[in-house]
Amino acid sequence: MNHRTSAYTEDLRLAHMIADSVDAQTMSFFQSMDFEVETKPDLTPVTEADRKAEETIRAQLSRVRGRDAVYGEEFGSSGSGPRRWVIDPIDGTKNFVRGVPVWATLIALVDHGEPVVGVVSAPALNRRWWAAAGGGAYTGKSLASARQLGVSKVSTLQDASFSYSSLTGWREIGRIHNFLEMTDSVWRTRAYGDFWSYCMVAEGSVDVAAEPELELYDMAALVPIVTEAGGRFTSLDGEPGCSGGNALATNGLLHEAALGALAPDSPTPWSDAGSRSEESADPESSPDTAGSPAL
Repeated sequence: MNHRTSAYTEDLRLAHMIADSVDAQTMSFFQSMDFEVETKPDLTPVTEADRKAEETIRAQLSRVRGRDAVYGEEFGSSGSGPRRWVIDPIDGTKNFVRGVPVWATLIALVDHGEPVVGVVSAPALNRRWWAAAGGGAYTGKSLASARQLGVSKVSTLQDASFSYSSLTGWREIGRIHNFLEMTDSVWRTRAYGDFWSYCMVAEGSVDVAAEPELELYDMAALVPIVTEAGGRFTSLDGEPGCSGGNALATNGLLHEAALGALAPDSPTPWSDAGSRSEESADPESSPDTAGSPAL
């Protein structure tokens, strides 16, 4: 498929080339499971694979984009300027260390504060998603072999598929009751987790994805993928982009209803957004909710 023209086409090609080299490296670690797991100060795991992957990305960016700044999960910030590459070498490290294949390398370019390029490469799933501002969002094995992404047309929360990562963070930000009520109101919930929830929104197989606690490197690559597929990506308070410390991604049609449903101490706003009621629910099609564990 021919990609639409983007001012960031060369940056997108570079991100793909870097992802290719990092995929080989991370898969070698994943297949051998020969690495030590350490615990960072925030109690999250980190492995040699995380550090090696980020070092590889930084080295390649230094050679060909030496004037650009870089911000990564493992080594922080370097350089300055309006263009900044944002890296999560392994998103889903907890899955990685347990042999669960749902993990990915996230590479983004942020220009003047706006995420304009995003590549999500999940080699253990044999999947990759990408987008550049103005150029559309795609999935496939390479730039030359891809299909364009588009969000769903679901327009009511009662018909929506909702994906998330875990319950813990919702309690910490004081929205656990709103979150649980929303899971009861939608058609289906699944804990696909991490990057995958948002890529599935872009594909149209999930309608709403949300997480209560995220860092810039968790989100930057996902923003252009969701928005170029026709969706919306904001904080839980409706702030566009990835600077709010949390995320809500939808097909666009459901965004305002989802924002209202997840607002703190909100009085069941989904009742006016077409959500399920006891009187209208069909007992033959009860929602398949919370059926899989958080990944």
